[in-house]
Amino acid sequence: MSRRSTTFRTLTASALLVVALAACGEAGSSGTEASGDSTSTASGTVCEPVAGDALVVLEDDKNLQTVDNIIPAANAAAVANQPAVLELLDTVSAALDTDKLIALNKAVDVDRQTSSQAAQKFVEDEGLAATSTPGTGTSLVVGAANFSESTTLAEIYAAVLRSGGYDVTVQTVDARETYLPALESGQLSVFPEYVGTLTEFLNKEINGADAEPLASGDLDSTVTALRDLGTQKGLTFGEPSAAQDQNAFAVTTAFAEKYDVSTLSELAEACPGGVTLGAGPECPERAFCQPGLEETYGLNVTNFVNLDVGGPLTKSALLQGEIVLGLVFSSDGQLG
Repeated sequence: MSRRSTTFRTLTASALLVVALAACGEAGSSGTEASGDSTSTASGTVCEPVAGDALVVLEDDKNLQTVDNIIPAANAAAVANQPAVLELLDTVSAALDTDKLIALNKAVDVDRQTSSQAAQKFVEDEGLAATSTPGTGTSLVVGAANFSESTTLAEIYAAVLRSGGYDVTVQTVDARETYLPALESGQLSVFPEYVGTLTEFLNKEINGADAEPLASGDLDSTVTALRDLGTQKGLTFGEPSAAQDQNAFAVTTAFAEKYDVSTLSELAEACPGGVTLGAGPECPERAFCQPGLEETYGLNVTNFVNLDVGGPLTKSALLQGEIVLGLVFSSDGQLG
């Protein structure tokens, strides 16, 4: 993937809730063994889970997942005579990568800072304050979805725009179905968005529910499609950041070291006899999850454990050695 190399991100066990650990049951309750021993079948090595105290995300080296880089979205009319708006927000994109997004989420979700505090520190640390005030006398409303990562990103946008002289308020709105019309109408001026998710949302709105996907694992082509769709809705966009919040698959560091794997391709090669996968209930039917792992990587999923999507049950099951592979989110504040 273009956003990062094969380096690992780690998740420490101490960050997980005790109640979540209990909810997963005892090691081996999913029908697997927690010893980490491998067995051989006619199809090859079956890799058993290996319990550990930290997790690593395996690189999606064949781009199974759709890109979901953070990108500034704006009402085109609101910024038509204010080119400095997107110019300032592009400095945020240039400074932000996935590891920094993880750190921001950790500051808020784990260390319990406010989004405003985390945002202000990020702006200061990255030197993002404007050197002039082109926005003096201009009011803007930065929107945020109702979850902490979006709120923190909105606060970063707001802080940078305020440093450029803009009078900025931050407004939290619930779902995309609610906030996107507000952005299109100009009630909201700017919003931190996700390239792939927004592309497909607009694609289905404009071209119908059965439209062929326009988002893919290729960032450039997906952004091009997003800009074309946005034009039809009165939206314009800044530059995408390197930071992504997308689906990802993790194993324990102990498992990765035992089998010497850092990518999903290496996992499939090391474990041709199969692995146990844990995720939310829709995973066996979703193209980005079990079917994609099997078709794109040739991974043999011999057992699926119904847990949650990137939540404490999946992460605890990994750490306790109940599953080999678990679905997580790439910007989880507990990673790193």
